[in-house]
Amino acid sequence: MSGRLRIDRVVTSGTFSLDGGSWDVDNNVWVVGDDDEVVIVDAAHTSEQIIDAVDGRNVVAVIATHGHDDHVTVAPELAVRLHAPILLHPGDDVLWKASHPDERYWNLQAGQRIGVAGTEIEIIHTPGHSPGSACLYLPEAGVLFSGDTLFHGGPGATGRSYSDFSTIIDSIRESLLTLPEATRVHTGHGDLTTIGAEAPYLADWIARGC
Repeated sequence: MSGRLRIDRVVTSGTFSLDGGSWDVDNNVWVVGDDDEVVIVDAAHTSEQIIDAVDGRNVVAVIATHGHDDHVTVAPELAVRLHAPILLHPGDDVLWKASHPDERYWNLQAGQRIGVAGTEIEIIHTPGHSPGSACLYLPEAGVLFSGDTLFHGGPGATGRSYSDFSTIIDSIRESLLTLPEATRVHTGHGDLTTIGAEAPYLADWIARGC
């Protein structure tokens, strides 16, 4: 790793809509890289705040942790304005098409590695919150971008279409809680956490069933 890795958080506000309902939400958008190049993690709600955070750097990719509309709102706009590909796991194609039926993306795959700022992002497929949910792991930096799979306090919601509680629990147990305890977890909404802070509560999450 180059040693110059920086992680900028942009909080944007808007709505999340699914199953006929709509909710006001604040989203964490992550701009990850160095002084020369970055990736954007989750293009939520408004473009100008994100473009300001990019600050003229080359954008390697706009990566969606999943296809819910609040995480991909301005992905097509950013792709055009910043000359970058959109990457999304194809498991969330139906969700993507619900908000961007005429726009294309490149397939994000489990195990894929994306180079940025002298380090690599490893893609971990973590279905449950949605079929194509994915987490971005930077092992050299000890950082995970968890989207809506894992939050401070438990797993992401599974009470809506295309989600499943037992699947998200399996994803967290098998793919995330096996990471080093010191791994810093940058979430799709709300506060940051660590793997070590969340791991002791797995049994409690299972017991409460949500």
